[in-house]
Order: sequence, then structure tokens, then C-alpha cells
Amino acid sequence: MIEEPPLLTIRKPTRRPSAAQIAAFQGVPTGFVADAMWGVGALSSDIQPAGGGRDFNCVAAGPALTADCRPGDILAVLAALKFIQPGDIVVSAFAAFQGCAAAGDRVIGMMKNNGAAGFVTDGPIRDYAGVVEVGLPTWCTGLTPASPVSNGPGTVGEPVQIGGLEVESGDMIVGDRDGVVVVPFEKIDEVIDMLAHVRELETALDADVAGGLKLPGAIEELLESDQVKYID
Repeated sequence: MIEEPPLLTIRKPTRRPSAAQIAAFQGVPTGFVADAMWGVGALSSDIQPAGGGRDFNCVAAGPALTADCRPGDILAVLAALKFIQPGDIVVSAFAAFQGCAAAGDRVIGMMKNNGAAGFVTDGPIRDYAGVVEVGLPTWCTGLTPASPVSNGPGTVGEPVQIGGLEVESGDMIVGDRDGVVVVPFEKIDEVIDMLAHVRELETALDADVAGGLKLPGAIEELLESDQVKYID
């Protein structure tokens, strides 16, 4: 028989992107960031802007502060409030539990009061009207009126599994109406360098489409090659 775990295990954040690194992701579309990582890094599409992003602006980029919660429990999220640094995005792994809310307007309001730039969870939230009033960009799996408990155990600052990925405190989180992308801490500079190239390609293609482009050149060449078999 194992011993009962402590109610909370907390690893104080020891790594954080620089101000310049954080600034490099501000206003960058999530699609650009995913492209800069060769198509990976997006959380599950189950995690979407609260309310579909209709009623308030769900755009944010900042370092992750992780909280790992048991299904239906938010003790770790409440403890994480103490460790938020300005610009952080609180990432709460709720074990994808859908039976009650992973946070409501008061908890999300306290996140904002502590300087958080956003909140991401793989559970639903509650008190939507209040969350809209708070205005903190929030990504979740939906809405529910059901309340959580705060009994623990849980962790703050440790790696979490959420949306099909592992997220660590200090990773860059980028979110907009398309969803959420995670940039591992050790790849931040590499992705920033790639973003310039992605932006050039996207700008050029946008101009081509606006100018009447109907088919990518590479597809045109493929269709005219011996790699395609036409059947009468």
C-alpha cells in the first residue's frame, strides 16, 4: 500500500523565455507557429476559445505555468495563482474530465488580477457571462454549470499532459480563434527564426491568391506529369 500523496507538489518555475522571445510571438497567428514547427505543436481541436471567441478577444501568447489537476478538482489551479508572473498563460490539465468546470469567472478573474495573459484547460468552464466580463483569453472544451472541488492532490510547475501533448512550464503558448499551439522551451529560438520564412511564404501566396491564382504551380506540374494516370 502506497502512502497518501501530499495535497500539493510545487516546482517553482526556473526557466522562462526572455522578454524578446515572448515579444516575438505577440500577434503571430497560430497557423504560422505550427507551420514553423513543420505542422506539429497544436493542442487537440477539442480545446477551443471559450464561447467560440464570439464575445471577447481570445488572442494571447506567453510562457506556460502548468497545473496538473485530478478529474473534477482545481486545488492545483488555485495554488498556481500564487506563482503567476505577468504575461504567463496558466495551463491546467484536468485529465480531460467533462463532468464539471475546470474554472469559473472568479478563478479566471484572479488569474487576470495576478497578471496572467490567458488560461488553457482540457475541461469545460462555467460562469460564461462573468468570464466575458473578466476578458481574460480562455481556451477550454465547452461550458457547464457544474462546480468542481478543491481537495487535491495536484501539482504546479511540473510537466502536464493536455490536448495530446506534454507541456512544461516555460514553454511558449500561442492561442487565437483557431486554437492553441505549444512551442517547447528549447525550440523557441529555432521557431522564431522559421517564422520569418513562414511569413514571407504566406505573404507571397496571399498576394498570388488576391491576384487570381486558381491552382498552385506545383499541383499544375504534377497534373501534367507521368505521375498521374487519367482514366477516360
